[in-house]
Amino acid sequence: MTTLYGIKNCSTMKKAFAWLDGQGIAYEFHDYKKLGISRERLGAWADQVGWQALMNTRGTTWRKLSPEEQAEPDREKALDLMAAHPSLIKRPVLETEGNVLVGFDPEAWAGEEAR
Repeated sequence: MTTLYGIKNCSTMKKAFAWLDGQGIAYEFHDYKKLGISRERLGAWADQVGWQALMNTRGTTWRKLSPEEQAEPDREKALDLMAAHPSLIKRPVLETEGNVLVGFDPEAWAGEEAR
């Protein structure tokens, strides 16, 4: 099963929805801003793609964090921050049968679906 994780009203998410629908790919959507996301799932993603690839340090949520929260993130601190503030997770995250892709990249997604 393919699961798309993100925030419904994000412009990049809208592109992802349109692409998946246009390809006729069935998927389940998980809005991690509304439903949350487990630290365990974040850890599994980080094991596959690295926590740095998951964490959005360019958005307003990051800028609103205290200097102490932003200081010297490591894997554990990053996972804690993303679990507490799901808007820190880059989007979308596409999960297919144990594989994880972060960010909307139609070419990479097409390659994943071809497997």
